[in-house]
Amino acid sequence: MDTKKFCRFSEEEIKTVLKKRMNEHRYEHSLNVAERAVFLAEKNGADAEKARFAGLIHDICKGIPKEEQLEIIKNAGIELDEDTLKSPALWHSVAGAVYCEHELGVTDKDVLNAVRYHTSGRGNMSILEKVVYMADLTSAERNYPDAEYTRNLTDKSLDEGIAYGVRWIASDLEKRGFPKGKDTEALLKEYENVTITE
Repeated sequence: MDTKKFCRFSEEEIKTVLKKRMNEHRYEHSLNVAERAVFLAEKNGADAEKARFAGLIHDICKGIPKEEQLEIIKNAGIELDEDTLKSPALWHSVAGAVYCEHELGVTDKDVLNAVRYHTSGRGNMSILEKVVYMADLTSAERNYPDAEYTRNLTDKSLDEGIAYGVRWIASDLEKRGFPKGKDTEALLKEYENVTITE
């Protein structure tokens, strides 16, 4: 992949950056998401190169300390809403989009949004955002309850996969006492009438 189409760095340079910023498990996950994103992109009419690139970099801030994630967000002039502040698991996505733009030189807004919303989702996602959202949720190493079902469902229908996936995430957040946040709420509402056919 010629990543210099999308940023200032070669693929090998980006992989070096990733290895410095995350543990081996998270790095393998990033490679798996990139591969899965290509499959879902080709199946659903998204740009496969962009999908692979966004999948590769989506967790670039996941492995750094939470305080550093917040610092990146603050320095970019972004004010997090109350629910997002209460959900530290969402911070790396926001910080990641900022880092990719400012440090890697990514200018493609669709790629940046795919990184920004890969954890929370949001209403009216682009096809690339949807692909990366579900590639992250259904990558090869994922083994949460229903992972295999969600993966197979997504292979059949991206929209049904999203509908099932966001309902599962919302339920899991509720069980753990975390707010869903406005973006996940918007995605839930958008997909509330999508029927799961199997």
